[in-house]
Amino acid sequence: MGTQTSKAIVLTAFGPAGVLQWQDVERPEPGAGEIRIRVRAAGVGPTDVAIRRGLLQQAFPLEPGAVLGFEAAGVVDALGASVAGVAVGDPVIALLQAHLGGYGEYAVTPVWSPKPEAVSWVDAAAIPASAEAAVRALRELGVARGETVLVLGAAGAVGIIATQLAVADGAAVVAAVAERDLATLRSLGATPVRYGDHLLADVRATGARIDAVVDAAGKGGLAEAVELAGGPARVLTLSDPGGPALGVPISEPLPTLERGVLDRFAPLLAAGELALRPRRALPVAEAAAAHEAIEAGTREKLVLVFEG
Repeated sequence: MGTQTSKAIVLTAFGPAGVLQWQDVERPEPGAGEIRIRVRAAGVGPTDVAIRRGLLQQAFPLEPGAVLGFEAAGVVDALGASVAGVAVGDPVIALLQAHLGGYGEYAVTPVWSPKPEAVSWVDAAAIPASAEAAVRALRELGVARGETVLVLGAAGAVGIIATQLAVADGAAVVAAVAERDLATLRSLGATPVRYGDHLLADVRATGARIDAVVDAAGKGGLAEAVELAGGPARVLTLSDPGGPALGVPISEPLPTLERGVLDRFAPLLAAGELALRPRRALPVAEAAAAHEAIEAGTREKLVLVFEG
């Protein structure tokens, strides 16, 4: 039997958003421990944009012809060897860290979680990468019950999840956000402060002793965060390239992703107990427009949806 093909938004070159084109691709096959899904929705994030622009070739050595997309939701279509606990036809939430590919009709992954019926395809596809990053940051910092963690960019896709996880686990959170987001973070159990020039003074005004810092924004305030934490030992940034100069490591994706990294979140979503950034769905054909919206500074989480 010949190679089967499917459709995907393809990275035809590194450059502006227009390099993303809807083309025929070879249909991926699941390897051992992997499933293949028929994608119903795929999340789009700033890392996708940076990859497309050619800014992350060292971390993601992709060639033209690659299919972007770290996060997806869809229906299991095929099983690789040694896969148990899931069947063809099951709806799942998938983290595509190993292969990417969410912008395609089909994607393969070793990391998935059942999608509850109450969770929409769009919501399911909006969370995997952000959830993994939030879990990773709190784990790497060893945030414990009774401690206080400062989250920079706490209203963003990762920050809002990290905040809720830390609060649920018994930590106090000082949440640095834009003024428009202060009330939202207060409602999630955090102590909100303004993210900007007043950060140092505003955090000190809370009287909190900062034990650890998650920089989920990468847009400034890291030097102040190091000062508030008494040094860089328990400060972590997800994306600020200036972090290493301050002694702050840039958190890297987990080298061996565990399927269970997503299992905590689906039930919370289904129960309406996990607040997310506002979502906006776009047809997959508008992937380039989604990238342009992120570059223009949209506050929404953008999700590409597939027909059928």
